[in-house]
Amino acid sequence: MSSLILVVDDETNIIDVCTVYLKREGYEVISAANGEEAIRLWRLHSPQLIVLDLMMPGKNGWQVCEEIRNEQDVPIIMLTARGDEMDRLMGLTMGADDYLTKPFSPRELVLRAKGILRRLQRSKAEAVPGAVAQLPAHIMKFPGIELNVLHRSVRVNGKEIELTVKEFELLHLFAGHPEQVFSRNQLLSKVWDIDYYGDTTTVTVHIRRLREKIELNPSQPRYIKTVWGIGYKFEGRDPS
Repeated sequence: MSSLILVVDDETNIIDVCTVYLKREGYEVISAANGEEAIRLWRLHSPQLIVLDLMMPGKNGWQVCEEIRNEQDVPIIMLTARGDEMDRLMGLTMGADDYLTKPFSPRELVLRAKGILRRLQRSKAEAVPGAVAQLPAHIMKFPGIELNVLHRSVRVNGKEIELTVKEFELLHLFAGHPEQVFSRNQLLSKVWDIDYYGDTTTVTVHIRRLREKIELNPSQPRYIKTVWGIGYKFEGRDPS
């Protein structure tokens, strides 16, 4: 069954181009021209991915993203009308998984969508336990933190923490390779499945958001450590 993608933009030509390219890759596509319609279609159809324009009259992309994130962690690719870093940072901080700056290549949109959906499907497939009688392979435990890959849930000191799709995938990758140092470009490649040619803003913002949710003191992280000049690593041992 093909994935359903909701495209939201007040420009008809952008909706038409996105629809043509996404359908050409076998995806089902529905569209909305404003934020109110986007929320209605999201609730009605539960799409696997949302392509969301930032600047729209009425309810804008930020408001739509915030409303959806309050209830669900469906992946969101945000479209920004200009290359303003503050727009990108605000979108990512509010829960967008990725962004594209207009004008953008529809082929790049397809690649980003493929990467997100492929990672999501792969994560779900890997989460299926191989044998009921064995210790569940989908549970990853470290001092003070536990990941349930099957349910895509995280508990920190016994309390369940809400993570977005990309936040969970980052933490899952880190937890699966304790003490291994990942550069920002490696994280882009492994979690987003695409090269950003040096633009690592996405990683930086997601690491910050993840730390704010799982660390007792994000400025002095216990789990996700910065390796200066290289990137980040996950430290799952008891602090000495």
